[in-house]
Amino acid sequence: QVQLVESGGGLVQAGGSQRLSCVLSGTTSSINVMGWYRQAPGKQRESVARIWSGGSTYYADFVKDRFTISRDNAKNTVYLQMNSLKPEDTAVYYCNAVVEYRPYWGQGTQVTVSS
Repeated sequence: QVQLVESGGGLVQAGGSQRLSCVLSGTTSSINVMGWYRQAPGKQRESVARIWSGGSTYYADFVKDRFTISRDNAKNTVYLQMNSLKPEDTAVYYCNAVVEYRPYWGQGTQVTVSS
């Protein structure tokens, strides 16, 4: 059974930094892509950043030059380094992985940025 477990959320002041981690377990199959999504209250879930097995990355425009996604394939772990955080970054951040073309989600971790 594939499981994704996020960690690293919490409260941070505007302008600060935070690092999220997500560990995938329960499979030895190929992981096509891992990424982070977020959902703020009253809004739809949106893609933040993704990283493919070959190292290619995608960033949403609203996080470019502030967030960095990285991946440790040996540990089946994906990270999201978030710098220069803004109050509008406040959301529940969800880890996502596509394993053999099937999507899986973590339970989410709350990130709150105070002004």
